[in-house]
Amino acid sequence: MTRSLRTRRPAGDADYDRSGGGYSRTRRADDRIARQVTSALGRARTVINVGAGAGSYEPTDRYVSAVEPSASMRSQRPPRLPPALDAVAEQLPFDDGSFDAAMATVTVHQWRDWRQGVRELRRVSRGAVVMLTFDPATFGDWWLAHYVPELVDLTCSRLPAIDDLCDVLGGASDVTVIPTPADCADGFIECFHARPEMLLRSQIWQSQSGWALLPLGVERRAIRQLAHDLRSGSWDRRFGSFRTRPVLRGSLRLVVGRPSAPEWTTSR
Repeated sequence: MTRSLRTRRPAGDADYDRSGGGYSRTRRADDRIARQVTSALGRARTVINVGAGAGSYEPTDRYVSAVEPSASMRSQRPPRLPPALDAVAEQLPFDDGSFDAAMATVTVHQWRDWRQGVRELRRVSRGAVVMLTFDPATFGDWWLAHYVPELVDLTCSRLPAIDDLCDVLGGASDVTVIPTPADCADGFIECFHARPEMLLRSQIWQSQSGWALLPLGVERRAIRQLAHDLRSGSWDRRFGSFRTRPVLRGSLRLVVGRPSAPEWTTSR
């Protein structure tokens, strides 16, 4: 290890030590998405998982070093996973090329300096950098924008454009649209495109960081309007077709960046 650990403060705009206490109950890996993340790691045997949270999408069939700055999130990691190191994406305490691959799932929008964080992922990985994120160009292209356009605008301002993300990764990048199943086990907001009633539950939207960053009262207004429209039937009259969609081809993206040279290899 060559880099110093962080000073004590929230690692990004959302303070998960204050708001993340129930995260592991509502934000669980969906097996269908997890298989695609694991496949993208290829033959890598050593992996760094940055912004690891409570461990969603973290593989258990290889050596993983997890990095997570929130004590609350670290405490929710299940016993089968290794303890996570208290550090931030922008300053990873590992030498260059320490891992076969790096991963970061649904976290880059939380970082104070996403470009520096991505450069750090690239620095410590000999091979693939696997990132699960959202495309701001298509985020909100569903009924959510009708109820809380402020959340859509805020989220898009936090997300890096996919082309910019690929540029910072360098080398060759593959971008895959990941459809979100209507019964997705994870709790990011697009998971509820066919289940609007779920967003009436405070524990659901409290595990989605953007809500806490909205101006005071916006989330209450949006949830109140959604509840009214569901009771009156106006939601179903206008948006009911979403209930029958098996998946939403929304903004979820799997970005896999590989170095230009040399060809990446696994540890022996």
